[in-house]
Amino acid sequence: MTQNKKLTLFALTWPIFIEVLLHMLMGNADTLMLSQYSDNAVAAVGVSNQILSVVIVMFGFVATGAAILVAQNLGAEKNQEAGSISVTSLSVNLWFSILLSFGLFLFSEQILNIMDLPASLMGEAVAYMNIVGGLIFVQAMLMTIGAILRSYGHTKDTMYVTIGMNVLNVIGNYFVIFGPFGIPVFGVQGVGNVTAISRALGFIVLFVLLIRRASGNLPWRAFYHYEKAHIKHLLNIGIPSAGEQLSYNASQMAITYFVAQLGATAITTKVYAQNLMMFIFLCSIAIGQGTQILIGHHIGAKETEKAYHQCIRSLKLAIVISLSVAVVFYFSSDMLFGLFTDDPAILTTGGILLLMTILLEPGRAFNLVVINSLRAAGDVRFPVIIGILSMWGIQVTIAWIFGLHFTYGLLGIWLGFIVDEWLRGLLMLQRWKSRIWTHKSFIKDKEKPHSQPNTS
Repeated sequence: MTQNKKLTLFALTWPIFIEVLLHMLMGNADTLMLSQYSDNAVAAVGVSNQILSVVIVMFGFVATGAAILVAQNLGAEKNQEAGSISVTSLSVNLWFSILLSFGLFLFSEQILNIMDLPASLMGEAVAYMNIVGGLIFVQAMLMTIGAILRSYGHTKDTMYVTIGMNVLNVIGNYFVIFGPFGIPVFGVQGVGNVTAISRALGFIVLFVLLIRRASGNLPWRAFYHYEKAHIKHLLNIGIPSAGEQLSYNASQMAITYFVAQLGATAITTKVYAQNLMMFIFLCSIAIGQGTQILIGHHIGAKETEKAYHQCIRSLKLAIVISLSVAVVFYFSSDMLFGLFTDDPAILTTGGILLLMTILLEPGRAFNLVVINSLRAAGDVRFPVIIGILSMWGIQVTIAWIFGLHFTYGLLGIWLGFIVDEWLRGLLMLQRWKSRIWTHKSFIKDKEKPHSQPNTS
């Protein structure tokens, strides 16, 4: 299989690692730079971005489905089919995201009122929402093209474009917020324009790269002439995945509500601890996404044994790396938390939370790697059902019982995280080892071109 010979886990993963790291470092660039301009501006943009993050999940489901279907078809050497799915997913997400953009632009003030935003923040929040929300369809296209290119194995392309977008965003923010060389200061409206422009330029570059990388296998007729099977498969993969993400976001909001009952210090400690934890599971995220691409190709090529062992190898690697990084972070906890605060209560509790994270992160690695593997194989619904049940039945329940009822505070809440991640992770591993997923592929045997012995 020619596609698989070009793909290795390392070659796929390190650009994804850099890209996700950049998102983590630069995702709050607007907020950090605006803090030098106005606290009200920070609050206005922060609330607006909370709303926009939910919208992004809603159209992210098409990108998720496209990534898996394209990888499977490329593995089956069905390049034209992969191209057709790519074009269809772009079309579907474009029209859906334009509809959402239109709604955000027209009803931005009403939506922000639901968040009970103070009147003093409304003007800036509406201005930001109208610009960034009104053009959110560009982000939908960025996500979809990025997912397709990664499935083709071109993870470096999306990494380089992400770097360029972030550099443009920071430079643009500097000019519109600080107004050097006598340039007028545009504040929130300027930040919104910079965000929109950097995304638009990123989309143009990625679109050109997609046309070049797909080597003429993009039947543009599929942009307006949909195949029923393609739409069905996109929805079967994407909607459950989006539902799981929305459920996760909702469960985290519930956890945050619990933490709020513990006081301002607890909220601050949680924020700092989770900011540090993001860097611990960064490798697991990258390994999980790289493994999904590889397994999608293997499944398309009917190489189920290669797919099976790839997941196990990736899981072992993710566990070792996440455990090692968690240990290093724990022994550096005073220094790391000291970057944010000198409050002894936060330093003490934060250190204990990072100690518990040593147990938490290997469990999270199970979910980030094995769930992506199951999705890549076409086994989509099982992880979603178990995920939703465990998030609410285990994580939220234990967090309330031990965090609030038995007054263990953040320690009880972290216990809920640990039990949830490990329970789900072990159930996912059991599902993978059962090999039920071998019958879930979206590429049917009769569709496979003439098979030849694999000599690789």
